[in-house]
Amino acid sequence: MSIPAHLTLDDIAGFGREIEAIRNEVMDSRGERDARYIYRLIKVQRSLALGARVVIYASLALLPQWGHALALWQLFWPVIGLGTLMLGCAKILENMEIGHNISHAQWDWLRDPAIQSGSWEWDHVCPSDQWKHSHNVKHHTWTNVFGKDADVGGYGLLRLFSNQRWKPFNLGNPVYALLLALLFEWGIAIQELELGRVLSGRMTWASIGPMWRKTRAKMGRQILKDYILFPLLAGPFFLYVCGANATANVIRNLWTYLIIFCGHFPMDVHVFTKEEVENETRQHWYVRQLLGSCNIGGGKLFHIMSGNLSHQIEHHLFPDMPSNRYPEVAPRVRALCARYKLPYNSGSLTRQFGTTVLRILRMTFPGYSPLLDGPPPVRVKVAL
Repeated sequence: MSIPAHLTLDDIAGFGREIEAIRNEVMDSRGERDARYIYRLIKVQRSLALGARVVIYASLALLPQWGHALALWQLFWPVIGLGTLMLGCAKILENMEIGHNISHAQWDWLRDPAIQSGSWEWDHVCPSDQWKHSHNVKHHTWTNVFGKDADVGGYGLLRLFSNQRWKPFNLGNPVYALLLALLFEWGIAIQELELGRVLSGRMTWASIGPMWRKTRAKMGRQILKDYILFPLLAGPFFLYVCGANATANVIRNLWTYLIIFCGHFPMDVHVFTKEEVENETRQHWYVRQLLGSCNIGGGKLFHIMSGNLSHQIEHHLFPDMPSNRYPEVAPRVRALCARYKLPYNSGSLTRQFGTTVLRILRMTFPGYSPLLDGPPPVRVKVAL
């Protein structure tokens, strides 16, 4: 798919001007209510994380080693399960609505050194500056452009679009997708290393040496924090706390994977070739961001827990706009799309996830899918 044929250059320019007008209006109105939002959110997230740790450690007092009756022992699993779920939710908030959006410079205007994009380091095995390059620079600049955006290429692991050449390796698509979901933060951490190019001989180990050392150091700090230091505080119950931390990280990974994949890979999302974006103007870029992104319907809590990436379209149009403003600009963007007869890909979580799973399963096998990717591109024979 490419830019809809009915759009004239004047249409594209007009759409871009109106998108910029929305952005300028919101950015000029940033103020106290936005500041309250981010500071309150950080306070809630840190309180939730602390409360989760307290519940996890408190649950250890219910273990039978303390001589309690069987009734108390039966309470152990529900209590430690609650603490683990709370910790998973705290990690989701920190990564998605706080860390991700701080790294997009959404809160730089507050000039608070504690939440600046240049200094924030998140609770993640991927160093934040490395992630900002792969995500902010590569993905947001070249959204859904094959050969430019590694995300649309299935993170170097999955076949997700008919345009991608099928290989026997792709028969493992469902297995790779499940593993990526469970270990998503680790997949993000090694994405920028482009290990596939190294293994194929197109890059050398020496060329990724500095980046690998930095990534390895961040991984080591996260492992030390979650799987050694916090569990050591539990003494002989080390493994219980270690398991709770690992489960919380998996909860965060699964949720992040779900939201990101539902924002980029459902049915009817558009993809582009490098040739199609040559000499692209800023106005064309806005149209491409719209066509390459998908929204997910939900309530206020759902939007916050998704980092407001449930408004993926608005996020790609306005990546540095405070995320709490996306819900209020979404109806305006949708109305603008209706006027210009542009698709606004928005659906329930069931629809977006269902068609994403369908895509993963269909792309396991060779061939083109008109259902998922529209009519196949017309190939014109050139006379010799």
